[in-house]
Amino acid sequence: MKQENQNLEYKRIWNDEYLKWICGFANAKGGTIYIGLDDNGNVCGIKDSHKQMEDIPNKIVAFLGIVADVYLHQKDNMEYIEIIVNPSNVPISYKGIFYYRSGATKQELKGAALQRFILKKMGRSWDEIICDGARIEHIDNDAVAYFIHKGINAGRLPDSAALDSVETILRNLDLTDEDNNIRNAAILLFGKQPSRFFSCIEFKIGRFLDETELINQDVITGNLIQMADKVIETLDNKYLIRPIRYEGLQRIEPLEIPKNALREIIFNAIIHKEYPGYSTQMRIYNDRIWLWNFGDLPEGITFEQFMNEHSSCPRNRLIARVFYLAGFIESWGRGINKIKKEFSENGMEIPVYKEEMGGMSVYIKRDISNNDSNTLSQKMSQKKNNNVRERIYELIDDNPYITRRELIDAIGINQSAIQKHINVLIKDGFLERKGQTNGSYYIILKKYK
Repeated sequence: MKQENQNLEYKRIWNDEYLKWICGFANAKGGTIYIGLDDNGNVCGIKDSHKQMEDIPNKIVAFLGIVADVYLHQKDNMEYIEIIVNPSNVPISYKGIFYYRSGATKQELKGAALQRFILKKMGRSWDEIICDGARIEHIDNDAVAYFIHKGINAGRLPDSAALDSVETILRNLDLTDEDNNIRNAAILLFGKQPSRFFSCIEFKIGRFLDETELINQDVITGNLIQMADKVIETLDNKYLIRPIRYEGLQRIEPLEIPKNALREIIFNAIIHKEYPGYSTQMRIYNDRIWLWNFGDLPEGITFEQFMNEHSSCPRNRLIARVFYLAGFIESWGRGINKIKKEFSENGMEIPVYKEEMGGMSVYIKRDISNNDSNTLSQKMSQKKNNNVRERIYELIDDNPYITRRELIDAIGINQSAIQKHINVLIKDGFLERKGQTNGSYYIILKKYK
């Protein structure tokens, strides 16, 4: 006999508790239980075989609603029973509880895991479910218009789509049902505030000196259709560098990661994430970038297949279709190959993918010298200064007579820092100060940035 494994169990005697194992096999990939064998697969025999051959099939039907093949065998004048369980196309429960065979263990499915399992058995994805409480007013018309613009430019939507109503567009994308109820995908893709309906719909970026010291972070939220642009803009402005090189007399400053590959990596993370799940996380170190996304590989796709060209089998069918129509992705499972090609053509080490912590990780090698690291710090500091000055400019624009005390309270920095920023705004020609010390005010000379 074979050793016990994912699809095989040996039991000395029958116990009704083993209906749970049969339930788990039916919900997974099927399996076989032998009654009358020890843990090593040696025949130890059973009693009352005739009665058990009647009772066991009847109990399987009565408690589980399925039919299993039950056979009686004999060896060395001892009898044992073989129960062959085929995988079920529908969810199976035992006394209202769903069990699933994973590895060599029997798991009780609850909560989100149970929901995912039932949807999978029904041939549905989470993004197809109707979003409880969602209405058309929760859809951001600007986000829909952005999608239409991208789709027309990509040649995947007709020009006439620009004239359609939001309701028509959602219906054509299968983002509403026949009663115009709004699906989860519609809120994720185009919602004004998706986080009101689902937790952890966010993309976290952190700059780390080492595993413990975080020096800067951003959390990107909002709808998925515009999230990639926000992520790349944030990375470009605050986290990634543009090494300088020259081609002849021309100064070249490309982003340190090939931009098309970066977009593909981010699109993959957004599309294939298991929603609602955990936040997508990107940790940026001097020597590497680590991106982690929640969700295992689709069933039927091995890791080796994933790393090469494979058939497209998105976890979120509706989300993937919208991203395809927008021109963001292809529909042929070539994303990984495109990323590898971009890195290779730029003379860079190909990213390493790993299955870990219930999701998929991408490791991108980088080499930041001290000068580059200093440049990055300066870049981040300059961005912060620009944000402060922009806020001061806005407050003065609203109230030219605003006091330093009011600016301090509004921005949260000291008087000396406020004055330094005001001086820069004056020096750069954005503001002009008028009047005496006690009755001074500011005039806007030009629009800030």
